[in-house]
Amino acid sequence: EALQERITPRSKVLIVNFPNNPTGAVMSREDWLPIAKLAIANNLIVISDEIYAELTYDRQHFSIASLPGMKDRTIVISGFSKAFAMTGWRVGYACGNRELIAAMLKIHQYTAMCAPVLGQIAAIESLRSGLAEKDRMISSFKERRGLFVQGLREIGLPCHEPQGAFYAFPSIKHTGLTSEQFALRLLKEAGVASVGGGVFGPGGEGFIRCSYSVSLPKLNEALARMERFMRMHFPHNNVSPCLA
Repeated sequence: EALQERITPRSKVLIVNFPNNPTGAVMSREDWLPIAKLAIANNLIVISDEIYAELTYDRQHFSIASLPGMKDRTIVISGFSKAFAMTGWRVGYACGNRELIAAMLKIHQYTAMCAPVLGQIAAIESLRSGLAEKDRMISSFKERRGLFVQGLREIGLPCHEPQGAFYAFPSIKHTGLTSEQFALRLLKEAGVASVGGGVFGPGGEGFIRCSYSVSLPKLNEALARMERFMRMHFPHNNVSPCLA
């Protein structure tokens, strides 16, 4: 309903990102059905960012492109950065309707040329040899997710359990600080880096994004520092008068 309200005669494209950055949310087939119906009814092209598709927990990723009537109007974009830990290699791809891809190529081939050869070789090798390691990495992420989310809740930062990607998105609304203020103070005073949720749009204000892609010892250390920070400034989950 919220999407429908924002569609105008000038609307051409709907961009979606699931599994989601920053919330870790995922979409089921049932979730996608009304979105697909809306896209078809309004003749929208859907750009589906599925870079975290392999990094899901407790359920299998479902793409909107697989629904009836959506294959030819969906461009799926993804890459090797997340599932194969190749963030710095910058190898990605787009899958979609032949005519749309051909139109994209007209611009792309004169602006970016092609992915670096070393990156292409690494991507091929990841598909040949890295699938088992990818599965082990997902299992490790799932363990870290459980520890970190529970830790956040215990120190007074409410957090839903993400079902994909490797981010936790706890609420800091009860502190009275903006997301940016909280993130900066957490960095300067506790030495823990996070991202203020406001950079992801108005809906993200009141939250911070934390990555649990690091080792368990580092996550435990981060939680310990965050706990000290919360005890010092928000001992009863109330905003200190000097911070209000």
